[in-house]
Amino acid sequence: MKKTLLLSVVASTMIMAGGDIAPVEPVAEAPAVVAESGWDFGGQAVVYYQTADHKGADDFFTQESAQADFGLQLRAVNKNVIGGIGFGAEVTGLSTLNLEDSLVSNVMQAVGNAAAIGNGNDLDDVTDGGWISQMYMTFAAGNTNIKLGRQELPKALSPFAFSEGWNVFKNTFDAALIVNSDIPDTTLVGAWVYGGNHNGIGVGANLSDFNKFNDDNGVFMLTAQNKSVEGLTLTGTWYYAPEMLGGEDLNIIWGDAKFAIAGVSLGLQGGTWMSDGLPDDAIAFGTKVGYNFGMFDVSVAYSSVDDGGVKGVTMRNVGGVKTPLYTQMILNQNFISYDSETVVARAGMKALGGKFGLAVDYSDVEGADYTELDFVYKTKVWNDSTTLFAGYIFQDHDAWEDPNNVLRFWARYNF
Repeated sequence: MKKTLLLSVVASTMIMAGGDIAPVEPVAEAPAVVAESGWDFGGQAVVYYQTADHKGADDFFTQESAQADFGLQLRAVNKNVIGGIGFGAEVTGLSTLNLEDSLVSNVMQAVGNAAAIGNGNDLDDVTDGGWISQMYMTFAAGNTNIKLGRQELPKALSPFAFSEGWNVFKNTFDAALIVNSDIPDTTLVGAWVYGGNHNGIGVGANLSDFNKFNDDNGVFMLTAQNKSVEGLTLTGTWYYAPEMLGGEDLNIIWGDAKFAIAGVSLGLQGGTWMSDGLPDDAIAFGTKVGYNFGMFDVSVAYSSVDDGGVKGVTMRNVGGVKTPLYTQMILNQNFISYDSETVVARAGMKALGGKFGLAVDYSDVEGADYTELDFVYKTKVWNDSTTLFAGYIFQDHDAWEDPNNVLRFWARYNF
């Protein structure tokens, strides 16, 4: 168990996520090609398409309602280049394949300066390109592993600076990471996060643009995770960002307790963002309960976030748009992260070679009602090398005249 957790952190480039409804499950990769030099080579190719009626303003599958991307990612990892020092690198590219000429009007992720659009440039002039998504060095000594450079960070150990897997590709961070497992059944993680790119939708989220999160101060993180009791995982995280908010220090404290045994799963989470630079400290907590019947699984989750902090900033991932809340669904992050009470019911069924999922959200957010329904299907084909996803999302809010409907499809081939 300890070895698996360490590998998930120190060698996270070998795990590529492909889900949309939390918890996101990693996509199994086909065996990578192992060269005689000790290098492991792999990658993935992704086709991603989404269409929405934009609250009744557009029809499905028209150019105005659609956005799409084709992506290619290549990686190379050597855990022992010389003297126990390892190295990993990953390059990523995105292209519209000129679909904006007739089929789509936007992209899921962007590469380029959105401000250049309209200044003599077409959409493909600022969204076709590539970037170095990961480049790091590793070193292992006993039960301690060190990883330095551009890398992915997992939500399980870094709940407010993590790599989101819902979009075409994950966002990544420029960070220093140290993981130690000397204490039995306990993993200690220390990190200094300098910066990263941002995972979002459309030309406003430029994945080739890496920026500092807190000037040269960065953000410090310390996480402790313990699994001494069978079925119980306890995780506590502390972030410290000196002078981040108007010259005032920011502290984030977050805890999570998960218990799973004999098909039953329970969870309890909570924490706070504290700073004199905030109008008030932000506080959130959540709980969940579920049961797995084998072919079927069901769960109910609840979260509460007060009106402290800053709307759209606190209780959110600094590298993307999602939250660590149990109630996180495909598109509800804007309605659960501030001044909100939310209940989410989920049900899953294994059928037709894959799994169907249904999730329903009811939120009382800033005194108004928000509802969301997610109905998805996911399966693996071609010897589990390829994951296929199809999803329908329904959203409604008291302030909208008409509800919003979204269809999302993607295919992810791992090699």
